[in-house]
Amino acid sequence: MASAAASNAAHSVKAAVVGFIGLGNMGACMAANVLRHNYPLAVFDRNEAAMDSLVQQGAQPADSPADLATKVDVIITMLPTPAIVLDVYTGPSGVLTATTTTRSPPSSSATPTPQSPPSAAPPLPSSSSIRPHLLIDASTVDPATCHAIAAAAQACAVAPSALHSLHGPPLVVDAPVSGGVGGAKAGTLTFMVGGTSEAFSQAAPLLAAMGSRSVHCGPTGSGAAAKLCNNLALAIQMASVSEALALGQRLGLSPALLSAIFNSSSAKCWSSEVYNPAPGVMAGVPSARHYQGGFSNALMSKDLGLAVAAARAAGAPVPLGENVMGMYSDMVSKGAAGDDFSSIYKHSYGGEPVEV
Repeated sequence: MASAAASNAAHSVKAAVVGFIGLGNMGACMAANVLRHNYPLAVFDRNEAAMDSLVQQGAQPADSPADLATKVDVIITMLPTPAIVLDVYTGPSGVLTATTTTRSPPSSSATPTPQSPPSAAPPLPSSSSIRPHLLIDASTVDPATCHAIAAAAQACAVAPSALHSLHGPPLVVDAPVSGGVGGAKAGTLTFMVGGTSEAFSQAAPLLAAMGSRSVHCGPTGSGAAAKLCNNLALAIQMASVSEALALGQRLGLSPALLSAIFNSSSAKCWSSEVYNPAPGVMAGVPSARHYQGGFSNALMSKDLGLAVAAARAAGAPVPLGENVMGMYSDMVSKGAAGDDFSSIYKHSYGGEPVEV
C-alpha cells in the first residue's frame, strides 16, 4: 500500500508544472536540475538577469509570485531571509493571494419561488482557490516562519485537478538543504524536511531531482530546526579549522601540510577535506577564487542569528555559537558580507594563502 502511494505521488508530481522562486547561487542550480529532469518550469526572481538565464534554458518567466502561482501546480522557494519568504507567500503579490473564484453547482433540491421564477437560476455561492497543491520552501528560516506559512496556507483551498485528490488546503513542507553550491550544481543536496507524511511523499520525487537524500525530520518546522542545528555546527567547525590552520601557519607549518594531517587524523571534517578555507590548498572551492561564488558571510550570519534566537527561546546554552555569530556579524559590518563564509580564515584569523 505504501509503495502504491509513493508511486501515485511520483506520477502526480512528475506530471506537474513546477514554479521556482529565488534564483541565487543555490536556487539557480536547483532550478536548472528541475529542468534537466524534464519538468515544465516557470520562474520568478527580482533579478531579471538571473531569470533570463533560466528562460534561455527553457523556463517560462513570471511577473510576480502571484503570477507564477497561476501557471504552476507545485512551487519551490529558495530565498535569503524569513521576511522575504513571508512576503513571497503572504504579501500583496504573494503565492497565496493568487486565488481564482469558482462557482459551486446549483443544488438539485432548489425550487423556484415567486421572487425567483423557474427560468432564473438562483445565485450561486462562490469560493476562492489556488492552483498549486504543493508548496516546498527550501530556504533556511526559523521554525516560526514555517508555522506561519503553513497557517496561511490552511486558509486556502486547492483548485480541483487531475493531478491530486485534495479537497482542502495545499500541502506544505519546509525543506532546507545542505551541500552548498557544489551540491546544488551536482544535484547531490540533502533535504531536511518538515511536514506531514503525505506532504513528504508528494515532495520526495521532486526533491530527488535536486538532491541525493531527503530526510523526513517530523512535523512542520522540523526541517528548519534541523538546518539551523546543522549550520550552527558548520560555522563552529569552519571557525575551528580556520583557527588551527592560521595558528599552524604562525608556528611555521604550511596550511597544505596541516590540512593533509587533519584529513588523515582525528581532526578530519568537511571544512578541512571538502571546503578548505586556506587559499592554495584546494582547487574548485571559494578560497581558490578570492572567496567568491559560495555561501556568503551575510547568510551565515543570518542563519547563526536564527539558531541562537531559537536556542535562547528553548533555554539551550550555545556559547560557541554565540561567539562565532559575533565573528560573522563583525565580518559583515566590516565590508565582507559578500565573501564566502570560509573567509573567516582571512578576515578573523589573518590567515595567509599557501605559498607556491
